[in-house]
Amino acid sequence: MANDVVGAVDKNVILDKQTKVKKKIKPSQFILHAVLTLGAIMMIFPFLWTLSSSLKDISQTFLVPPKWIPDPFKWSNYMDSLTAMPFGRAYWNSFYITGVSVLATLLTASMAAYAFAKIRFPGANILFILFLSTMMIPRQVTMIPLYIIMTKIGWIDSHLSLIVPGALFNAFAVFLLRQFIMGIPKEMEEAAFIDGAGSFKIYWRIIIPLIRPALAAVGIFVFLGSWNNFLDTLIFLNTPEKFTVPLLLNTFKGLYIADWPLMMAGTTISVIPVLIIYIVAQKQIIEGVTLTGIK
Repeated sequence: MANDVVGAVDKNVILDKQTKVKKKIKPSQFILHAVLTLGAIMMIFPFLWTLSSSLKDISQTFLVPPKWIPDPFKWSNYMDSLTAMPFGRAYWNSFYITGVSVLATLLTASMAAYAFAKIRFPGANILFILFLSTMMIPRQVTMIPLYIIMTKIGWIDSHLSLIVPGALFNAFAVFLLRQFIMGIPKEMEEAAFIDGAGSFKIYWRIIIPLIRPALAAVGIFVFLGSWNNFLDTLIFLNTPEKFTVPLLLNTFKGLYIADWPLMMAGTTISVIPVLIIYIVAQKQIIEGVTLTGIK
């Protein structure tokens, strides 16, 4: 009798599990996963083509039909791309510009976000709306005025022209950090204020430690944008010794011919830091963006 009861219980448990599994698999979810998988394949396709082309001979680059697997594998393209151009100097320039841009943007954007989120002053909401409205202006529209300003202050062919404008004015970073700061309880600030802390001390000792996930997310976004910045470097830099990696890769294109395998090899090398940053910090990206909507 006891065995029958145990068998019946086990059967019910198995049926419940099968029912739950059946409930989890829905046609809409299957279609969604299929669409996302297709989108992922489409997104990774250019990178795979770049990787394949970096190992080909120049005569195999534009074969029709295209040849995905190089024959033979030309591994020397990577070494040739590093020796053909001063990649070491370009890498240093990119790391230097990107690192300073990230640190400066985090400082200025977090201070502005704290002011918009917690400090009450006349016209704060209107000013913030005007501040956000600049995100709708294409970058190309502001290029000429920015170039004139950089010319007036003597920053053409200087790395300052790539660091300062973005560090002083990043509407997206301010918006993201402001949303995060607004979720911090007001009681924490009031308690610190009663203890004699001023606005800057509250910002530095309380706000900054609490918004680290958002700071990590913003820092990664700024890193990616600064590392891949090509248009600004093309306009503001003239001396090859000051070129960044994206701008240096452009020099592989000649007037009549481009060495595509070397360019693709250099591009693959330039993507490595971005991949490392994203793989290591993808949790911070998701957490920082997700928590900005939590109050």
